[in-house]
Amino acid sequence: VWEEDEFWIELSWRIDPDGSLGVRRYYESPYRPGEKITIDEYYAWIFEHSVPGLPEAAARENLTPLAYMRRYGAFLVEEQASVAHRKPAAEGGVEIAGERRTGFKTPSKKLEIHSDTMAAWGWPDQTGPGYIESHVHRRHMDRSKGEYVLVPTFRLPTLIHTRAANAKWLYELSNTNPVWMHPEDAALVGVDTGDLVRIETRIGYFVNKAWVTEAIRPGVLACSHHLGRWRLFDDAGTDRWASSKVVREEMGEGRYRFRRVEGVGAWQSSDPDSKRVWWTDGGVHQNMTFCVQPDPVSGMHCWHQAVKALGARPDDRYGDVYVDTSRSMEVYREWVSKTRPAPGPDGLRRPLWMARAVRPADEAYLLPRQG
Repeated sequence: VWEEDEFWIELSWRIDPDGSLGVRRYYESPYRPGEKITIDEYYAWIFEHSVPGLPEAAARENLTPLAYMRRYGAFLVEEQASVAHRKPAAEGGVEIAGERRTGFKTPSKKLEIHSDTMAAWGWPDQTGPGYIESHVHRRHMDRSKGEYVLVPTFRLPTLIHTRAANAKWLYELSNTNPVWMHPEDAALVGVDTGDLVRIETRIGYFVNKAWVTEAIRPGVLACSHHLGRWRLFDDAGTDRWASSKVVREEMGEGRYRFRRVEGVGAWQSSDPDSKRVWWTDGGVHQNMTFCVQPDPVSGMHCWHQAVKALGARPDDRYGDVYVDTSRSMEVYREWVSKTRPAPGPDGLRRPLWMARAVRPADEAYLLPRQG
C-alpha cells in the first residue's frame, strides 16, 4: 500500500536522520546511495528484482518494469496457477494414481472433506462441511420490532477501504454513507430518504440519514464502510478532506457520546486544493458502536450486526455516536465464552499449517508451559 510505504520511509528518516542507528539504510535509494528512496524507486526495484519474467516482458516493449506496470496494471507471473496442486513433486506431496504431486496446503495434501485438525483442536462437531446458524439469522429478527441485519462492510466503487483516507478527488465523488433501507422497512420505521434514523446496536447507537431504495432486500440494512472519520481538533487527527470535527461527551460509567460540531469545509494548507473544498459532509462513524464478536472457532471478527432501526429521537443529531464501553466488554466476554480455549496439540496456540498473513516463526505458536 503506497500510502503506508510513504509513512515508513518518512518515519525511518526522522528516527535516524544521520543513519547512525542503522534504521535509515533500509529506506535509502538503491539508485542514489545515501538519499531517501522515493515511491517510484521503491516499486521500480520490486518490479525489477522480485517479479519473475516482468523485466523481460517490459524489455520486449522497450519499457522499464515500472513503466510496464503503469501501462498494464498487472503481470501474469504463472499460468495455470489454479492447478498448481497437480505439479510433480520430488518429495513430500501426495501420491495420486502412482505419481507424486504437490497437492494442497493441508496436512493430507488433499482437499479435506473431513478435518482431523478440527477434531484434534476440540471441535469434533465441526469436522465436516455444514451450516452454522449465525447471530444474524433472520429467525432471530423481528421486523415489526425494528430488528434488522446491518451490513457495515459493503464498499462504494469510488472508494478503497480505508486507504482512500487522503484521496481528495475520491472524496469529492463520494462523501456520505446513508443507511440503505428497503421501502417496506422504511414504512415500518416511519422514515423516508433524507430523514434521520437511529441505528441501535448492543452497545450503543449512531444517527444517520436514511436512503430508501429497492436496491437492498427487505430485512437488511447497509451502511458503507469507508466514511465517518472524525477529529477532535482542527490541527490534529485524521485528514480534513472527509472528517467532521466532533466533541466527546463523557456520560459516566464508561459511556461516551460524540457529537458533530463542524462538517467538512475549505481550509488553508500547503495544498491549494484545500481551499476549493465545496462538500460539507464526511459521513457518519459506525464502527465504534459495534461490539467485538470473535468467531468461536477462528477468532476472526464477525462483522455483521444485529441492530434496531428507529426514527430519530428529538435530541438526536446527524452524526451522533454513542457507546457504552462497559457493556462492550460484557458482550465481548459473552462471545469469548463460546470458545474452546487452547492449548491444542503439542501446546500450540493454533495449527501450524493454517495460512495467515505475516506468519511468525513456529516457536511463536507455542504457549508458555504452566508451572
